[in-house]
Amino acid sequence: MSQKVNLNAYFERIGFAGSIAPTLATLELIHALHPTAIAFENLNPLLGLPVNLDLNSIAKKLLAEGRGGYCYEHNLLLMAVLRELDFSVRGLAARVLWSDPTAIDRPPTHMLLAVEIGGATYIADTGFGGLTLTAPLKLKSEIEQATPHETFRLVGGAPDWVLEASIGDNWKPLYSFDTAEKTEADYAASNLQLSTDSPFTRELRVALSPAGKRLALRDNRFTTHVAGEPSESRLLTSVAEMREVLSGSFGIQLPAAELLDPKLEAILAAAGAPEA
Repeated sequence: MSQKVNLNAYFERIGFAGSIAPTLATLELIHALHPTAIAFENLNPLLGLPVNLDLNSIAKKLLAEGRGGYCYEHNLLLMAVLRELDFSVRGLAARVLWSDPTAIDRPPTHMLLAVEIGGATYIADTGFGGLTLTAPLKLKSEIEQATPHETFRLVGGAPDWVLEASIGDNWKPLYSFDTAEKTEADYAASNLQLSTDSPFTRELRVALSPAGKRLALRDNRFTTHVAGEPSESRLLTSVAEMREVLSGSFGIQLPAAELLDPKLEAILAAAGAPEA
């Protein structure tokens, strides 16, 4: 990725102000702010629009147009920002286990980052939907690592690692990965598959991680998770209500109504919700 990112536009988008020295403190602040401001969302695949992975396209969509995206968009943008700040960072690939723990042998479809700071390796990931990391994690096995949201741990290593989250009284696997560096070309095939022939083309999935809570929208079910409290869900019953949640709660500048609204209507119809 040879293009440069507009740091001022990125910092304004996430609300960052502070030291830009390539330190763990800088990485922690950026990693905390990014998921509070830029939503995970799959509107492009849902609308039949391409997901382009060149930096200019990502920056235009996530920074200039006020949109979000999925893992490749979030983490390629973050990688470009970190490199511009003189961090040593490389892209990795992961196999998603969250919905299917048996997928350990399937091709990787997720992207995360490895960042080297002071002789230690940290993983960073601002694009895993409703369980997106809100802090970098030290690449060290079997230690519990708190973040502004859940507690996580890494298990295994040499060479395969598994990231797990503490959910209730259980540890749940999110994904497995190794530390071999990947390039944009390595991500191209899985990005094409995700954007043209996956549940992302049929289901609406949106997430944001403000301080102290997580917001999630799956089709027309809007859920708020607050640590230590029961989750609250409600069903959205109209296109107007769905548009309000997308733009208001998730801060997304919406695509043209003639593209978006028919898809929202179809989601509501499939869910059996009457159009108000």
